[in-house]
Amino acid sequence: MIDIIEDESGAKYDDGSSYERRELSIYIHIPFCVKKCVYCDFLSFPVGTSCMQGYGVYREKYIEALCEELRSYAYLAETHSVKTIYIGGGTPSLLEADEITMIMTTVRSIFDIAEDAEISIEVNPGTLTSRKAAEYIANGINRMSIGLQSAQRDELQVLGRIHNYDQFLAAFDMAREAGFRNINIDLMSDIPGQTMRSYLDTLEKVLRCKPEHISSYSLIVEAGTPLAASPELLSRIPDEDVDREMYDITNKLLDSGGYHRYEISNYARHGYECRHNIVYWTLGEYIGVGIGAASFLYGRRYTNTSDIGEYIDTMENCHELVTYGDPVANSRKVRDLLEQMRTVDEELNTDRLMEEYMFLGLRMISGVSAERFNDYFGHSIYDIYGPVIDKYKVSGHLEDDHGLIRLTKKGIDVSNTILADFLIED
Repeated sequence: MIDIIEDESGAKYDDGSSYERRELSIYIHIPFCVKKCVYCDFLSFPVGTSCMQGYGVYREKYIEALCEELRSYAYLAETHSVKTIYIGGGTPSLLEADEITMIMTTVRSIFDIAEDAEISIEVNPGTLTSRKAAEYIANGINRMSIGLQSAQRDELQVLGRIHNYDQFLAAFDMAREAGFRNINIDLMSDIPGQTMRSYLDTLEKVLRCKPEHISSYSLIVEAGTPLAASPELLSRIPDEDVDREMYDITNKLLDSGGYHRYEISNYARHGYECRHNIVYWTLGEYIGVGIGAASFLYGRRYTNTSDIGEYIDTMENCHELVTYGDPVANSRKVRDLLEQMRTVDEELNTDRLMEEYMFLGLRMISGVSAERFNDYFGHSIYDIYGPVIDKYKVSGHLEDDHGLIRLTKKGIDVSNTILADFLIED
């Protein structure tokens, strides 16, 4: 068992005396972008809009705040080793190279980073330069995720993307020349006006690039986005039959191209699965820094404020308290400030953890391990979910392969319906 104790400030941690270091992942949120895409509901701010007047000052203060929040987790350094880092957004590649260096230098000054750690950064074509790519490599960033979405100019324009296919190719070449040997390409289906022919052309062009990883998601219409408010665009989204054809051709082409599907929407060459995302899908521990970033640590999930002004002010106040005055008394004040900044802070009970273990784990093509479930929760998976598992085994939607419970192809096709059945009624 792991002994969880509290320090004088009330912060929970373990003393590291009874086990090997725990694994930790870090997500770093960069909220700035050049232009908001019509489908995007992520927490991001286009730099040319009125809310980002004085962007240069905002950016500088925000990066300083990120570094201060990272330092607030220094107590984890004795008990945790960082296995993955993911710099996402927004558009992280919008930052200058020395700003990414500042963030990574701060991370390394605080945490023990595993020698084989996966360190990823998201990049949008049109914002990457050769100097930035080289600086990423110099900072130990070893995985790049490039948001292509489509190789078709008209589809990119419909989505509100700032790049074209040639700019994507230039970014991909810059990454390879800088030394990146682990590159993901993001693709999207169900784009308004997209056809099977245009989607197939995009898939074939991506395969010719020979990336190590491909993510292929269907466009989701999110409330409050320009897409959701445009009847004209909504009317041009491919129908369910075309969507099904796109889904099937993705599996067929990527499989024939040497990519195995390891999660419902993700494909990789063997050994290049995204380890950071697997942490989320398997209830691993992670901290998120930046506005709107979520953390899961010691059974607690909490989310930072989405107000960038509040975030910067809070971290500036934390810096003052850490720098001056009584360290014990001020550590309590820092803890209080951080808790006040969080919009969600909950300790997950066992039922909720079991739900998430199944709901997220079944997205993995390998499924969930009955043995790990028992180790994690102290209960047999069949004691908790036996009727649901048996129901879908009989219908052909689930299978139990020597203790690995997973969706069949038939089950993946209706996964949302099946996953909902793993919610435990109060």
